[in-house]
Amino acid sequence: MPPGRNTAASFGVEGGHANRFVRRAPCRRLGAIPFAPWLDARRLWSNGRFRRWFARGRASFNLRRSCLRGAVIASSCAARGSRRRTAQRARARWPSLVCGFAIALASMPAAAKYDISIDAPRSMRKLLEKHLDLARFAARSDVTDDQFEFLVTAAPQQVRDLAATDGYFSPIVRTDVRAAGAGKRAVIVHVDPGPRTMVSSVELSFDGPVRTEEPTRENAARFAFSLHTGDPFTQAGWSDAKDAALKALQARRYLGAKIAHSQALIDPHTRQAALTVAFASGPTFTLGPLDVSGVRRYPGRIVTNVNPLAVGEVYDAERIAELQRQLQNTPYYASVAIDVGSDVAHPNDTPIHVKVSEYPYNSVRGGVGYATDTGAHVQGSYTYLDTFGAAWPLSVQGRLDQIQQYGQIQLSMPPGQRGWVNSALASYTNTQVSGTRIYSARAGLQRTRTAQFIDYNYSLQYYADRLDQNAAGPTTSHALVPQWSWTRRNVDDPLFPRKGNLLHVETGFAVKGIATDQTFVRGYARGEQYVPLFKRDLFLVRAELGGVFTSGSSSGIPASLLFRAGGSNSVRGYGFQSIGNSVDGSVLPTKYLVTATAEFQHWFTHDWGAAAFYDIGTATDTWGERVFYPGLGVGVRWRSPVGPINVDLAYGTRNHSVRPYLTLGIAF
Repeated sequence: MPPGRNTAASFGVEGGHANRFVRRAPCRRLGAIPFAPWLDARRLWSNGRFRRWFARGRASFNLRRSCLRGAVIASSCAARGSRRRTAQRARARWPSLVCGFAIALASMPAAAKYDISIDAPRSMRKLLEKHLDLARFAARSDVTDDQFEFLVTAAPQQVRDLAATDGYFSPIVRTDVRAAGAGKRAVIVHVDPGPRTMVSSVELSFDGPVRTEEPTRENAARFAFSLHTGDPFTQAGWSDAKDAALKALQARRYLGAKIAHSQALIDPHTRQAALTVAFASGPTFTLGPLDVSGVRRYPGRIVTNVNPLAVGEVYDAERIAELQRQLQNTPYYASVAIDVGSDVAHPNDTPIHVKVSEYPYNSVRGGVGYATDTGAHVQGSYTYLDTFGAAWPLSVQGRLDQIQQYGQIQLSMPPGQRGWVNSALASYTNTQVSGTRIYSARAGLQRTRTAQFIDYNYSLQYYADRLDQNAAGPTTSHALVPQWSWTRRNVDDPLFPRKGNLLHVETGFAVKGIATDQTFVRGYARGEQYVPLFKRDLFLVRAELGGVFTSGSSSGIPASLLFRAGGSNSVRGYGFQSIGNSVDGSVLPTKYLVTATAEFQHWFTHDWGAAAFYDIGTATDTWGERVFYPGLGVGVRWRSPVGPINVDLAYGTRNHSVRPYLTLGIAF
C-alpha cells in the first residue's frame, strides 16, 4: 500500500434517512449491508459459472415447458376434433408426450446431497447457520451439483459480509469439502473472526426547537442511545441505538423528529468505529380532536367520555397510550388502534385517528385452573352489553373452588364524564377454611374510575354475614358501610415490574343503628416496592396493614371485613388463612393484621429466575398478645406469556412445616 494512503472507511445502514457510507481504497466497499448482500444481480451475472448454470437451467425449463404445452394442445385437439377422428389417432399422441416428459426429467441435473458444519465462535456460528446460503440450502434435496459448487464458491465472501455486520472486518475463512459416503458430501466452514471493531467515539448533535424549548428531550435521546465508547460495534447495535434515541426524541413534543444524517466511520487497521448522528427535532406538535371510526353497536360518546386528552395540549406518547388503555378498560372494545398525524407542515391541532373493533352484545367466558391456596377451580361469566338498549353492561359471574363458592351480578351504566362508571351489584360467598365457614352476602352501589396510574372507588355496601365455628354456635352480623379505596401503580412494567412501587389503600366505617350491629372504623393498606440490583437482580419488599377499630368485640363485625393471614400472598410456610384467633380448632378472623416480605430475585435468563424470601406476620384481636409467624424459603420465577408464575417452597419456623406454593404472581 502506498505510504500516506487513506484507509478509513464508513459503514452502516439507515432506512429512510439520509445516511452516508464511504469506503476509501484500498478497503472493500460495503455500502448498505442487508442480511444477504451477496445476492446482487450484477455480481452474480459477472460470474461465468453462474451464467453457464443459469443457461442450462433455462434450457431445461424451456424443454419442460414445451412438453407441457404439447400435452395441452394434444388434449384440446382430441376434445375438439371431428367425430371422424378415431380414438386410436388421439391415443397415438401419448407415446410422444411420454417421451417428452422422460427427456425433460433426464435433462434435469442430479441432486447434490451434503451436510455442513461451521467451525466458529458460538455467536458467529449462530449468525452463519441462520443466514449463510450454504447452510440454509443444506436441507433441500433439489440442489444440483452446479448449484452446490456455486454455493461453496460464494460462501467465503458471504461469511465476510455477515461477519462485518457483527463488527468483524478481517475474518479468515476456509471451506473444506469431503466425501461422506452414501453419495453425500461433508462441508466444513472454518472461520477465524479476528479482532472485533470497537466504538472509539460517539457524536450526537441536535437541530431545531428542541435546543431551546425542551432540552430534556435532547437529554432523553442521548441517554437512550445505547452505544458508548468502548462497546463492540455491530450493525444491529448501531441500528438499535439510533432507533432508540429517535423514539425518545419523538416521545414528547417532536413527533416529526427524524435522523438528518448518520455515519459510522470504520478504520479496519485500528479496528475502531467513529459514530456520528445528527437529529432534526422539527416543530412542536399539539393535539387536535378525535376522529373515531369503527363505532357501530355502541354510542360514540363512550370514546369521548373516557378520553383524557384536551385539544391543544402538547403531544405526549404516554398520554396517547393512556387514551388507548382507557378505551380498552371499557367492556365494549376488543381492540383499539390510534394513529396521530405526523405532518411537520401542520403540527398544530394534529388529528387523532381512533379505530375501534367492538365486542358483540353477548359474550360467554369460562376457564379452569389451580392454585395452592384454593386448589382446583372452575369459573365462568356471561355479559350482555346493551341492557335497556342503552349500552348498560350486565354481567353475571361465578367461581367454584375447593374452599370457596362465589357468585356476583352487576349492572353498570356507560362511562360518564371523565370516565366515571356507576353500577349496582350483589354477591354471595361461601368460604370454608381453617375450621370455619363464612356465608357472606353483599349488595350496594359504587362509583369507580380507572386511570393510567390511579384507580378510585366510592361505594355504599350492605354486609350480611354468618360465621360457623367448632367451639360455639353460628353468629350473624350486619353492617351498612360507606367505603373508599385508592390504588396507585407506579412501575416500569405493569406485568413484570422491576422498578417502582404499588400502593392500595381502603377505608370505611359503619354506625350502630343504621342497618349496623356495631359501630366501627376499618382501614387497610398494602404496598410493594421493587428495587433493581444490577442487571439481573431484583429486591422486593412488601408490607400489609389492616385494622378494625371498635369498642366491642370482633364478633359484632361482619367476618368478611376482618383479617386472617397465611398463604402464598401473605405469610408463606403456613396454610391459607391459618393465622388468626385459634379457638378449639377454628381459626377465627381478627381485628388487626400485619405482614411483611423481603424477597431477592436473580434472573438467569430473561424468562427464568430464582428467589429467596423471608415472610413474617400476625393476625390478632389484641395487639398486646400478638404472636408473629416467620417463614422462609426459595422459589422459581417464570415470565410466562400469561404473566409471572411463582413456584415456592417455604418453611414455617413456628409450626416446623414445609409447604409448596404455585401462584400467578400479578401484584394488583
